[in-house]
Amino acid sequence: MADDIPHPRDVFRLQGHEAAEESFEASRARGRLHHAWLLTGPEGVGKATFAYRAARRLLGAPPAPEYGPLGADPAHPVSRQIMARSNPDILVLERVGEDGKPRKVIPVDEARKLSEFFSKSPASAPHRVAIIDAADDLNTNSANAVLKTLEEPPPSGILLLVSHSPGRLLPTIRSRCRRLAFHGLPEAQTAAFVQSHTSANAEDAIRLARMSVGAPGRAWALANAGAVAIDDAAKELLRDLPQLDEAAALSLADKFRGGEGANQFNLLFERLAERVHARVLAQANEGYTGLDRWASAWETLQRLPREVEAVNLDRADALFTALSELRDAARA
Repeated sequence: MADDIPHPRDVFRLQGHEAAEESFEASRARGRLHHAWLLTGPEGVGKATFAYRAARRLLGAPPAPEYGPLGADPAHPVSRQIMARSNPDILVLERVGEDGKPRKVIPVDEARKLSEFFSKSPASAPHRVAIIDAADDLNTNSANAVLKTLEEPPPSGILLLVSHSPGRLLPTIRSRCRRLAFHGLPEAQTAAFVQSHTSANAEDAIRLARMSVGAPGRAWALANAGAVAIDDAAKELLRDLPQLDEAAALSLADKFRGGEGANQFNLLFERLAERVHARVLAQANEGYTGLDRWASAWETLQRLPREVEAVNLDRADALFTALSELRDAARA
C-alpha cells in the first residue's frame, strides 16, 4: 500500500524544476516580480509544491539551499505557520472546503475574498500571497471575481495560479499573468520517485510513470488508487472484444459505489480512453481505415465521466453504455 500523499504545503523538496525556481528567484531578487504567475503543466508535476515554496520565501523565510533554489527550512516560523494554516499573509483558494470535503468548483464567495485580502497591508512580511489550486476549478462567476483582482493588482500582492489546462481559462486571465511552465520529468526519474514513496515494484513503477506522463505526484496518486490493477482490467476488457466478460464488468461496477466510487470510475474510463487512443493511432499509422467507430467510442469515454458528475447519472449504467459502444466498434 502506498503512503498517504502529503499536501503541497507540507512538502519541502521539489526535483526537476530548478530552472523554473531560479527564474522566479531571479525576478524576486531584482525587485521585478510580476504580480500574477500562471503555473502550467500536467497535474501532479509539482506546480502547487512550487507555489508553496515560493510563498514561504515571499513571506520572509530565509534561503535554505539544501532544499533547492527556493528552499526554506521546515522549522522556520514562516514554514511552520504555513503548514498550520495560521499565517495571516497567505490566502489559499481550493476545491476542498473548510470542512475537508471536496466541492465541484471553487465558489464565487471564496474568490471574492481575494479583493478584501489584498486590500490590506502585509501583517508581518514583504508581501501578501494568494494561491489558487487549481484555477481550472473556478466557475464563470469565480473566474470573473479573480479577473477583477488581476485587473487592479495590489502593490504588495502576489497571486499564484495553478493550472493543469490553461487553455480552458479565460483569455483575459491568461493575458494578465506571467506563465511559468512545468514539464513532466524523465520516465526513469519518475519511476524512481514512485519506488521510493510506494510499494510498487520496478515494472509497475515504470507503468505508473508512463500513465502520469512524468508527473511524480500524479504517479503517487495513481499508485494509491490501484491504477495498475485498473489498467489491467481495462486491457482485459478491450482484449476480449467483441466478447464481453459481463461478470468482470459487474465486478468493476461494484467498485463504483461508496465514497471512492467516483475515483475508481474516472480512473477506469481514463485507462480505457488511453488504450483506445493508442489503438486508433497505431492502426491509423498502419493504414487501417474505418476507424470512425473507435474514434466515436473514445469520445464517449471522454464525455461520460463529465456527464455522470454533472447530472448524477448511474456509474454502472454509464460503464455498460461505453462497453456497448466499444463492442460495436470491435465488430465493425
